[in-house]
Amino acid sequence: VTTQVSVDKLLALRAKLNKVASVKISVNDMVIKAAAYALMTVPDVNGCYEEEGCRYYDQADVCMAVAVDGGLVTPVIHGANKLSLSEIAGKAVDLAGRARSGKLDPSEYSGGSFTISNLGMFGIREFAAVINPPQSAILAVGAGEQRAIVKDGKLAVATMMNVTLSADHRIVDGALGAEWLQLFKGFVENPVTML
Repeated sequence: VTTQVSVDKLLALRAKLNKVASVKISVNDMVIKAAAYALMTVPDVNGCYEEEGCRYYDQADVCMAVAVDGGLVTPVIHGANKLSLSEIAGKAVDLAGRARSGKLDPSEYSGGSFTISNLGMFGIREFAAVINPPQSAILAVGAGEQRAIVKDGKLAVATMMNVTLSADHRIVDGALGAEWLQLFKGFVENPVTML
């Protein structure tokens, strides 16, 4: 399932936070936080399918896809729902750097309840990502770009970002995926609700 998300408020809040933050906060850090909050709000998405049945998690362990020589690795930010944006940013920078240099411990890229794959920095507008088994879903994040939109019956310009949720229908069907995506969109469009 795919939707467009307005990121103007998120970008404005990020700029204010980065004036005082000890670690620079990226858009991806804020996307991780929004996803973690949405996973805790709709816990039926925060799980995996196993032969014995569905297993659900009590915290959001969010994986982030990192390009490395020869493919991708998905280090995990454990308990992202409990971390501040600065803590997420610090962990993301550390994990991504060590992933690229091949210095991650296997425990740092195994597990996880959900994955985010962001190709926005490459100018990719929209894509569908492949689920990281046995997780229930993965969120593909496209580039934020200014687009013409209709607001209150008038043309306006907003910074919009396409996001696509791919889900294992054995655990997350289309309606549940759409519910989760709607909540995620709400957190991104009103980012103060994540603080």
